[in-house]
Amino acid sequence: MRILLADDHTMFLDGLEALLARSGLDVVAKVADGREAVQMTRELAPDVTVLDLAMPVMNGVTAARQIHKLAPETQTILLTMFEDDAYVLEALQAGVRGYVLKAQAPEELVSAVREVMRGSVYLSPGVSKAVVDAYLGGGGPPNDALSDRERQILQLIAEGNTTKEAARTLGVSVKTAEAHRTRVMQKLEVHDTASLVRRAIRLGVIQP
Repeated sequence: MRILLADDHTMFLDGLEALLARSGLDVVAKVADGREAVQMTRELAPDVTVLDLAMPVMNGVTAARQIHKLAPETQTILLTMFEDDAYVLEALQAGVRGYVLKAQAPEELVSAVREVMRGSVYLSPGVSKAVVDAYLGGGGPPNDALSDRERQILQLIAEGNTTKEAARTLGVSVKTAEAHRTRVMQKLEVHDTASLVRRAIRLGVIQP
């Protein structure tokens, strides 16, 4: 099985690579942000892409959503410290097949990889049954009205970037970034940056 790893902590990535290698799994690439994870997944077509939830430029959930569209044969696993219902539900709705808590034993990631490759959904112990039931019942995430680009703008602004910096990061004009930001604030019904940050944390776009 060919694995792609995405996390913005180099030492953590190296540790994951060593763990997977000991279990006979081939790590074909390691990247540091969600946008690069999407690009490399599209190029390399790994069997599984393991995504950290909180990454710069594009978080793991948004990256998983794009991978699900662009490389549907690749399974995605989210690796995170958070077991909050909002994070789990958002991940499942994005097409994530595995939700692994970093607090669990490292070997759990190997189990998750093998399970998702068998076509199962893997959830760490501690993930609420209620949120799984909500997903199976068709419950949607609270920010499902946002487009992928709007989610990226929301994340970048909530992380402290100016609109100009967000535009540069995404490779769009400042005018386009401002238009996205305006639509995000309208959809989320907020009127200032502080409220936008609080909403981003609550929706799981960024972590506190």
